[in-house]
Amino acid sequence: MSLSFSPPSAIDGDANFGFEPGAEPTGLACAWPSLVVDRRSFYAEPSPCPSVLLVTAHETERRVLGSLLRRERCILIDARSGTMALELLLSCRPDLVILDRDLGDMDGLECCRRIKTLRQSEFLPVLLVAAGISEEDEVLAIDAGADEYLSKPLHPQVFRARISALIRQKNAVDRLEEAEHILFALALTVERRDPGTAGHCQRLALYSVAFGMRLGLSKEQLLALHRGGYLHDIGKIVVPDAILYKPGKLTAEDWVVMRTHSARGEEICRPMRSLAPVLPIIRSHHERWNGSGYPDGLAGERIPLLARILQLADAFDALMSERPYKPAYTRKLTVQTLISEAGMGWRDAELTRLFIELPFDELKLAEPFVLGAEAGNDFDASVRNLQYHLAS
Repeated sequence: MSLSFSPPSAIDGDANFGFEPGAEPTGLACAWPSLVVDRRSFYAEPSPCPSVLLVTAHETERRVLGSLLRRERCILIDARSGTMALELLLSCRPDLVILDRDLGDMDGLECCRRIKTLRQSEFLPVLLVAAGISEEDEVLAIDAGADEYLSKPLHPQVFRARISALIRQKNAVDRLEEAEHILFALALTVERRDPGTAGHCQRLALYSVAFGMRLGLSKEQLLALHRGGYLHDIGKIVVPDAILYKPGKLTAEDWVVMRTHSARGEEICRPMRSLAPVLPIIRSHHERWNGSGYPDGLAGERIPLLARILQLADAFDALMSERPYKPAYTRKLTVQTLISEAGMGWRDAELTRLFIELPFDELKLAEPFVLGAEAGNDFDASVRNLQYHLAS
């Protein structure tokens, strides 16, 4: 099926967008020249062809499925074993994987399971193909992470319909990932506005995840902590620079504005359903054990555990770093301060005791490898390196 676009002959109403094909830009397009480029490319350029990783050890099936895929204008990536498929996924990003249950080197279910555990392919749709799928086989396929399953011999129309549906699903996921990337880029931009906080997000991700590992938290909780390290202060985008980077102490009026950042950060991230586990961290990382924190005055164990963990990492890094209002503390003074603040009821005393036992010197040496600092503090590289570290 091929699609073609033609520019509309008129825009609803009489609004002047200043765009006519082949004409000089006027109106809004004159003030925003990229509008012309964007609209021309939208109407003139076909959508990119989807790429499909076909994994099968059988030559006949490769030819038949490859022919069907090419008719659908798919770019074909060929893998003749599960091992080859997993290696290819480290260097390419297909839109769909079609996976034969009967592979030469491993069971297709195991290959599917491994695909879904990789960060770069955990949301990649997988179509599992097998001979004579029973109800038990369907359950096993779902448990392995397969998004769809078809029984051989394949019906061409059903095959094409499933491919189209799965690629639409992948496109929707890609749009969500793009929105997430924008949020993380925004969070890092907030941090980089202040040279004194360079690397703060990455260190918080490292410290809080390391502490979560020590506490035996699940991988889902560790990922939430990792994301929380980056997004916890995203709400500071609404705080004026005059307050955010004030060299002296903040006034009472300044603090009223500053304390809005955690709730505003939650508001910014709330529309992203994938960030739901991170919202309690963003909102509650400034609550205090004795109830004197903000924004909700939560006390004790009413403060979410992940927020208490990131709070400790945040306090540790802030004390160890030079800021406009203070010099960098020594490790000994930082630990003493954390213990003192726990005694005053600011922190969870038991968590504080466990936190200060972490081998921070070793973590500092491991930081470039775990957090991907060598890749320009890229969030994706950070997550990939973290998951590799957790799996090793």
